[in-house]
Amino acid sequence: MAKEKILIIEDAEDILELVRYNLAKEGYQVSCAMSGEEALNAVRQATFDLILLDIMLPGLDGLEVCRRLRRNIATAHVPIIMLTAKSEETDMVVGLELGADDYMTKPFSPRVLTARIRAALRRSQQEGQLEEKADIFSFGDLQIDCSRHEVSVKGELVRLTATEFGILLCLTKRPGWVFSRYQIVEAVRGEDYSVTDRAVDVQIVGLRKKLGELGCCIETVRGVGYRFNAQTG
Repeated sequence: MAKEKILIIEDAEDILELVRYNLAKEGYQVSCAMSGEEALNAVRQATFDLILLDIMLPGLDGLEVCRRLRRNIATAHVPIIMLTAKSEETDMVVGLELGADDYMTKPFSPRVLTARIRAALRRSQQEGQLEEKADIFSFGDLQIDCSRHEVSVKGELVRLTATEFGILLCLTKRPGWVFSRYQIVEAVRGEDYSVTDRAVDVQIVGLRKKLGELGCCIETVRGVGYRFNAQTG
């Protein structure tokens, strides 16, 4: 069975070749692009299972490329791991808010990068499996009924507001993925209610309380946002 297809977007030839060599050795099908424009052209001609994206690129930078990939329905859900020499927290937050799924700073270990890629692909596959299932899905003692907008813990119904349900659904649809507050706001925004960036923290506190001992599954990622860890519960 063929391995997943990965697109590497990197303008430094030595780094590009290092990453390409290591991923090809692992059996992945690898394509390369050395500019933002070249990368966008590549995704128009082929589909990829994961994208490695450098921020500092000639022409269109990585942040703009990420923004365009997320706006394109064909690439909106393709995992993106950003690679950059920048290590400031603000750069990481901006990248994640634009839709990147993970972030690694240079220099990095090829083995660690490969492990991150495996994890991102595994999460993406799990998400796809969840979307193919019925409206009811479970994480241990936590059960979510999408059609009825109901949540139960150990068989007991938990009464959530529309916003709380939306946040929980957003996090559980991609277990392990980190969502910024901005991404959560975008996911739960609706006509009958609204939630601001700061209000997300308040909603999370209330949601954790209502979930009881399973509230710890909603983890805070300092400086970034929140994620759902099914293993914690």
